[in-house]
Amino acid sequence: MSCGEPHETDCSEVLDHLYEFLDSEMPDIDRDKFQHHFEECSPCLEKYGLEQAVKKLVKRCCGHDDVPADLRAKVMGRIDLIRSGQTVPEHDVTKAPATPVTPQES
Repeated sequence: MSCGEPHETDCSEVLDHLYEFLDSEMPDIDRDKFQHHFEECSPCLEKYGLEQAVKKLVKRCCGHDDVPADLRAKVMGRIDLIRSGQTVPEHDVTKAPATPVTPQES
């Protein structure tokens, strides 16, 4: 997408990093360049507006799901292990080890 006009920041660069802009995950200097681009380029501004509306809709419809308590506890436990510098196991340490299945004698 491009309006056909030359810009300091190319339309493809703006659209490639649109979600970083929407999520405020870029340096202020880049945000300023993108904001300036949106002021000059109506197709990119339209795409930005559409993506911003979708993001708000998703947040409104899906942003209030509660995290199950056991999942939260597992995640927080792993974070504590990482912060303390301990080795974090690859498997779920909260589950009991599986017992081997032995064939029954007839």
